[in-house]
Amino acid sequence: ILYTGGTIWCTEGDSGLTPLSQNDFKTAFTTNISPIIQNQYPDLKEPEGDISFIPFCNPPSFDTPTLDSTNLQPSDWCTMAIDILSNYSSYDAFIVLHGTDTMAWTGSALSFLFTGLQNNGFPNAVLSKPIIVTGSQLPLFYENALSKYSLLFNTDAFQNVCGAVASAYTGVPEVCLYFNDTLFRGNRSVKTNASKFNAFSSPNYPNLGEYGVEFYLSNKNILPHPPKGISLESESAYLSLKSQLDHISKNINNTKITPFLAFPAYYNDTVSHKTSVLGDMLRALINQGVNGIIMESYGEGNFPSGSGNPDHPENGDIYDALKKAHEDGIVLIDCTQVVTGIVNATAYASGSWLGSIHIGAIGAYDMTPISALAKLIYLCTLLGYNNNNWDQSTIKWLMQTNIAGEIMDVNRLASSGKLSLSPGESIMALYGTAILVNDFELGPVLYEIKADGSSDGSREKLWSPVNPQTGNMPGTLYMQGDSNLVFYDESGKVLYASNTARVGVPAPVLILDGTNQANGIRLYIYDYTNGTIIKTLYPAT
Repeated sequence: ILYTGGTIWCTEGDSGLTPLSQNDFKTAFTTNISPIIQNQYPDLKEPEGDISFIPFCNPPSFDTPTLDSTNLQPSDWCTMAIDILSNYSSYDAFIVLHGTDTMAWTGSALSFLFTGLQNNGFPNAVLSKPIIVTGSQLPLFYENALSKYSLLFNTDAFQNVCGAVASAYTGVPEVCLYFNDTLFRGNRSVKTNASKFNAFSSPNYPNLGEYGVEFYLSNKNILPHPPKGISLESESAYLSLKSQLDHISKNINNTKITPFLAFPAYYNDTVSHKTSVLGDMLRALINQGVNGIIMESYGEGNFPSGSGNPDHPENGDIYDALKKAHEDGIVLIDCTQVVTGIVNATAYASGSWLGSIHIGAIGAYDMTPISALAKLIYLCTLLGYNNNNWDQSTIKWLMQTNIAGEIMDVNRLASSGKLSLSPGESIMALYGTAILVNDFELGPVLYEIKADGSSDGSREKLWSPVNPQTGNMPGTLYMQGDSNLVFYDESGKVLYASNTARVGVPAPVLILDGTNQANGIRLYIYDYTNGTIIKTLYPAT
């Protein structure tokens, strides 16, 4: 248990909630909570050490004060990750007790910090044990004259601790957030209630588990255990992640990422006096040397341009400020301030200008602004690490790539994420040049998307492996764990197989890649543990 602070470690004092010392909290927990846990899980037996406390400090000392999460900064994420990684081989699971104010940021950040990245953006080190972040709206203990600190039973604190232990006991290989009988993916969670026990939710991704009479785990929503070669159980993966985490810890304070909320504000778009409040604020951020801006737009990604004419956003002062940001190498991520939904800035003219070559903003799809901020800090801090030659476009590509379950799979089917295309579903090249659609009647069809945005009917068909006359349509396309890409019809009959099955423990992914250059579209199966292309499906080889 990594004990960082928060309401859960406080007691009611004369002047309000007062934090316990780490020694007092450890004593109270060992006296009141540990026997209950060990009774529930009898294989957690003595000697003492099966439930241990990792002090949140450097150098470790239980006398060091813990941190109110309101005052948390990105370097504290690194401290937590280093503390856990240093003890990784000694324990089967980890619980982080944390304040609720910034718990969602920590749940997001830890998921990235426990993912090692190769230069090509594929993982070379992946979490293999549970890390469960939890806290409470009310304290866990109260002062008692007889026993000093007694358990405050009828609060969310006790329930959340028990639920976090039950979650950890499942072995789910993710950074999760547990609150109010519910297990969430950490980088999908958002605090949506400031006072009630149901403080957190996961707007764009299903819950991972629920705790009723028994603990129920939704296995289909959970990331799979990593292949042996990139699991943190592997010494090479562990050392690789340790090196990356050391670099991030030393450099994270030099990375400046900021959220920026759209709101109705004054602007003037006349040629003689073009100005705006939002434009002035953006220029102030640019002058501070920020590396990236998380734009919290309206609706599906619409952001004001500072022009009253939606057909000419280039006349706006906000447009000019964002253009300057792009030219200065600042990464612009278009999120939405709406709690639930997918960013599709092209749905309205008032948002489509963000993706132009002059602005270069990219959509965050279903990623939360919280997760986007933590991810962009992580990626920008890795610039120059291990001789990677990432630039602004690489960072944007990685932001739209699923690294730790934080975003929908856009351009790939992977054993670590989305495994299949059901009828009507599709994946799309991140550059928007091609789309692979599982057609209800035709099966998988790869189309080139014309630059003029022409309709599906006039798109050029590039690849179609299935003869629909030979089966019962529709069907489902699977990227199987054995590296075989297979299309099954409605009756389960195989209508297409790539015949690329491999022995061992591969980590296959079907990737649709595309550039704005001629003949730049590629559809291929890739094994990211070995860094090899298994088979190129298009163009034919």
